[in-house]
Amino acid sequence: MTARADRQGRTDAPGRTDAPSPSEATAPDGAPGRTGVWFIGARGSVATTATAGCAAIAAGLHPPTGMVTETPPFTGSGLPALTDLVFGHDTLDCPLAKRAEALADGGVLPHGLPSAVRAELGAADAEIRPGGPLPGDTRTDQELIAAFAADLTDFAHRHDLARTVVINVASTEPAPVPGDPRLPASSLYAAAALRAGCSYANFTPSTGLRTPALTDTVAASGLPHAGRDGKTGQTLLRSVLAPMFLQRALAVRAWSGSNLLGGGDGAALADPAAAAAKNAGKERVLADTFGTAPEGEVHIDDVPAMGDWKTAWDHIAFDGFLGSRMILQTIWQGCDSALAAPLVLDLARLLARAHEKGISGPLPELGFYFKDPDGGTSAALAEQYAALLTFAERLRERA
Repeated sequence: MTARADRQGRTDAPGRTDAPSPSEATAPDGAPGRTGVWFIGARGSVATTATAGCAAIAAGLHPPTGMVTETPPFTGSGLPALTDLVFGHDTLDCPLAKRAEALADGGVLPHGLPSAVRAELGAADAEIRPGGPLPGDTRTDQELIAAFAADLTDFAHRHDLARTVVINVASTEPAPVPGDPRLPASSLYAAAALRAGCSYANFTPSTGLRTPALTDTVAASGLPHAGRDGKTGQTLLRSVLAPMFLQRALAVRAWSGSNLLGGGDGAALADPAAAAAKNAGKERVLADTFGTAPEGEVHIDDVPAMGDWKTAWDHIAFDGFLGSRMILQTIWQGCDSALAAPLVLDLARLLARAHEKGISGPLPELGFYFKDPDGGTSAALAEQYAALLTFAERLRERA
């Protein structure tokens, strides 16, 4: 996405104060050059919402609700501005503008927003390159990695980018079959990111960098990377409630959950293997908190009529003083795309700044955003937030 120079001044928006936002503040180190953001799954709901939303915020059409990096603790941290370029690989052929219109019709994007940012969507759409492997693709893994890396390098050269961040927001893929000689698609993209010298985040439960075939490459790359599977709804709530039970010495006997969702995510998770990959992250939050996962399972049901909206229900059975049996039930109703979009924009900015400062390797400080962080645990959201604020201070320091 390219934001024009004449749109960098922001108009007053609800919640706006006179203090500059982090995206407007001058970086202490100068933050030279522009940053590219490459979405794997660029025409999906999350990437489309992020692309349209970034343009809307940069134009002053909407406040940056949900973007943690736009809050006061990040002012002066040297994060790249929200006028960065955004595009990526995808196997879908629906133009971004049409996808945005569909999201607006479904209530995900505000009415009229796709028209207001049509130029930015068109510019982003022009940058999208076909991903893969598609059915019938005869290229080897190394040939695919080389092709994807070449797309990244070409993008960086054409736009004179200082650096590019790759973020996977594609549909969940099943876990690899043991013994399969081919890398899963998510790992091909991750390997291409490293080859092209790009920092990387995996916002999906897919394999990505988490394969033995890439262990040595990741270690030798000297690039920052963060997490697997974004923490947006049900698991976000679990990471707040589970520590509460532990700290109050209330014994959780069972914790069960159910998810009803539609859209592309619902269709992908109708595959039991993909659902199992998704549920592993949800269960890890409880296991990390309690030392072992309580009795109970999470079920995911595809309900196409729900579109991009989701309802998540949790049933928690716990014991109180003198063995009193009690129950807590929660219902979370939300839009995954709108919850995820500000988080992936946060991650793009944080990883770009970390890369600029020469910070390399896994970034457990970004565990705040993930069910399965690279380093650290997935539990205790308050502790993860404190670690994120400490990281913001580290980014603020002069090199």
